[in-house]
Amino acid sequence: METIILIVFVVSYVGIALGRIPGLALDRTGIALLGAMATVFIGAMPTEEALRAIDIPTILLLYGLMVLSAQFRLAGFYTWTALKITGWLNHPRRFLFALMGTTALFSAILANDIVCLAFTPVLTVTLARKSLNPVPFLIAVCVASNIGSAATIIGNPQNMLIGQVGRLDFLDFFAWNLPVVSLSLMGAYGLITLLSQNRTNLKKPLMEGALGENWPAFDGHQARKGLFYTALLIGLFFSPIPRHVTALAVAGCLLCSRRMKTRSILGLVGWHLITLFCSLFILVSAVEKAGLPQHLMARTSHHAAHITDPYLLTLISVILSNVTRNVPAVMLLSKFLPAKAETLWYILAASSTFAGNLVTLGSIANLIVIEEAALHGVNISFKEHARYGIPITVMSLAVLCAWIGLSKLL
Repeated sequence: METIILIVFVVSYVGIALGRIPGLALDRTGIALLGAMATVFIGAMPTEEALRAIDIPTILLLYGLMVLSAQFRLAGFYTWTALKITGWLNHPRRFLFALMGTTALFSAILANDIVCLAFTPVLTVTLARKSLNPVPFLIAVCVASNIGSAATIIGNPQNMLIGQVGRLDFLDFFAWNLPVVSLSLMGAYGLITLLSQNRTNLKKPLMEGALGENWPAFDGHQARKGLFYTALLIGLFFSPIPRHVTALAVAGCLLCSRRMKTRSILGLVGWHLITLFCSLFILVSAVEKAGLPQHLMARTSHHAAHITDPYLLTLISVILSNVTRNVPAVMLLSKFLPAKAETLWYILAASSTFAGNLVTLGSIANLIVIEEAALHGVNISFKEHARYGIPITVMSLAVLCAWIGLSKLL
């Protein structure tokens, strides 16, 4: 049975890494779901045990924060903010600084994927109308959203998972990651400024019809409502109340709206991502039951290499995050980390998130920006993204390693 479980796991993770199965229209979520279903079908995980394998608090936290982010999106808050930032366009460097700072801040508090989804169309259209090349600025959105989201437990899906599974304190997580995120963000700003010299002018106009404006209108009342509940939620995160309970309570309050229909709010919840999470919980739990993590841990220890070494963990996290994406990577690596080793969990969060900047496939935020830009006539190639992404990732990981070394001395 252990061999069959291992085969199902390997096939599933290879499929997740490839993103598809030739001849089928399956994506990564579909592949993970089929893998989870297979573990139940072969009897490796009885139905009741498979359900228990799903970390319900993590799923509920993710759901609650998605509802909160949907509130801002329907209120047109992201669009309004992006348009405000474009007021700095006459000073490109100031605009880039404001853009990256705002993107990073929003990504640390709200879902970074939604921030990218809302910012990209507005920025693409506005920059093109000013005859500015949108590509460096859109890559800056990708980079800032990935780096900024590493600052908090709620910044991105993998951090939410790490925070829940590792039972991490919200403030301690923020305090450890903030210096790394701040320095990496400043370094990224400097690199983008340097690398985009003489590349900000638009060489040719965008296609006619590519500049349509179909973003939501701004609703001040609904935006203020979202800001109030966001502040309330963050305040409650410092209380002894479980995070998933407070997130659900806030989501429940937002659903009790006189203007926004429940169907509209729930239509923006990422059910695709929630399904991926549930499937991976079952897959990884089946492998853990078969004893694979313990076997691998024993093998690496025998060769004087241990994943609990912070630098080795960083390296493996970066590689695996770019092979399978950061959520599957974190789901797997979390099985190897001691429950009370908080610093290792912080390192896993930062390294897996920074890894998303390396190449276009490294994070969902990158793909969202690339796909949205393409709809408006702007092509961001793999090579162009890598031109910025590789040096920024190397820089941010160097900052992380330096902070690891400094933390040992403190």
